[in-house]
Amino acid sequence: MSHRTVLARLATGLALLCLALPLKAQQYERVDNYQIHYSAVSTSFLTAEVAADHNIQRNPAMALLNVSVLEELDDGSTRPVNAQVDGQVGDIGGDVSAPLSFRSLRDGDSISQIAVFRIHDDEPMRFDLQVRYDRNREPASVNFIQRFYIDR
Repeated sequence: MSHRTVLARLATGLALLCLALPLKAQQYERVDNYQIHYSAVSTSFLTAEVAADHNIQRNPAMALLNVSVLEELDDGSTRPVNAQVDGQVGDIGGDVSAPLSFRSLRDGDSISQIAVFRIHDDEPMRFDLQVRYDRNREPASVNFIQRFYIDR
């Protein structure tokens, strides 16, 4: 299954990126022959049906972090990997942080790890993740900063 097919199924099945977010919101890091994809969106972007189906509270002050891992195969295709994700989210200075509680979501062949967290309005938030994509290797560190706005 191609990388585009997996991402299309994930976006369709979970509807995490299909409401007013361009595909450029999806970010990823490559580690060896693995792609670690991540995106964070306000839970208010989810449809009521999708939120209910996946037991996610829609709230303008809450956001959803989605992490998925794809292994690049020798033939150029990719396959989803059931990765373990641990991490925390906090302010840019690193003085205040909260652990992220991830759980798995499966949709067909797609596997994602998701965590819901509280948004700090108009403040950059730092994400520090440890992604174990292969149990025989050390977890990969994925760090990024994102700013959220609360719709009032």
